[in-house]
Amino acid sequence: MSKLSQYLEIGSSPHVSSGASVDVIMRNVFVALLPVCAFSIYAFGIAAALVLATATLTCVVTEHVICRLNNKPTTIGDWSVAITGLLYGLTLPPDLPLWMVAIGAIFAVAVGKALFGGLGCNAFNPALVGRAFLQAAFPQAMTHWSLPLAADRFTDIPGSVLAFPFAEPAYDAVTAATPLARMKFEAIQAENSELLWGMTSGSAGETCAALIFIGGVYLVARNMMNWRIPVSIMLTVALITWIFMQIDPTVYPRPSFMLFSGGLMLGAVFMATDMVASPITNAGCWLYGFLIGGLVVVIRFWGGMPEGVMYAILLANAVSPHIDSLIQPRVFGTGKGAG
Repeated sequence: MSKLSQYLEIGSSPHVSSGASVDVIMRNVFVALLPVCAFSIYAFGIAAALVLATATLTCVVTEHVICRLNNKPTTIGDWSVAITGLLYGLTLPPDLPLWMVAIGAIFAVAVGKALFGGLGCNAFNPALVGRAFLQAAFPQAMTHWSLPLAADRFTDIPGSVLAFPFAEPAYDAVTAATPLARMKFEAIQAENSELLWGMTSGSAGETCAALIFIGGVYLVARNMMNWRIPVSIMLTVALITWIFMQIDPTVYPRPSFMLFSGGLMLGAVFMATDMVASPITNAGCWLYGFLIGGLVVVIRFWGGMPEGVMYAILLANAVSPHIDSLIQPRVFGTGKGAG
């Protein structure tokens, strides 16, 4: 036996690895989210910082406790649950009571992730599962929006944030409708500059679309995100909106408004691209993105709520396994002419 054959290893595919482990990928996603979080805190002050910190810490603690209760090693070191916490926090109103934030975070990790088997097994994006739960359980609180760049945002904490658990939160800040709500109910469209740089009311992550875009470009450059998903979502939204705008520009908004308003940028770049809940094949990713983009437009234009990104992504998550089963690459050596 030659010296070389002593080191021959035989194994199943894949035989080529990118070298990026789960914790490396997740850590890069976490880094890409930090500028968005920083701007959210700049725009909404201490309240946003408390919401983001509570969301992230509760998610991390919940996952650690669940692992211990199941006699398994803790998985908080892979950074996935920290990302869930940040994304979940970014989907919430910046003045949401912290006890509601904590309840939603527990639900996101326990039901949206652990119930399906943990990392790599979740059928739906856990952060959106937590937000959907809060939307159903506390609809009033989830539709209360504070103005950005308030003069006292770094000196005063809104009373609603520190509300006693299960008590009716008292809002003491000036409120304003989100750009999507103003468009849907008042036919008023915000300027692109306001939407791009986060000068509007909304969730903590509905700020500075430019920073979200930069974070996405960073992940694509590191080959840690499939660019086809956000591109197909935004192309679909822009194309359908443009068609309807040609029909009646007084009713339907311009494509740029649809792209930069609400949670579309955050959802398309950081949530729809969840590696577990999205399709595997490139063709499947295109279809997945087309589906999300179409659902977003349908819900925003004709649904009862101004926003539709959360529901669009969750519905597409449910369809994702079926897309994978219908669109499969041909196995080498099979098909017409094989043999």
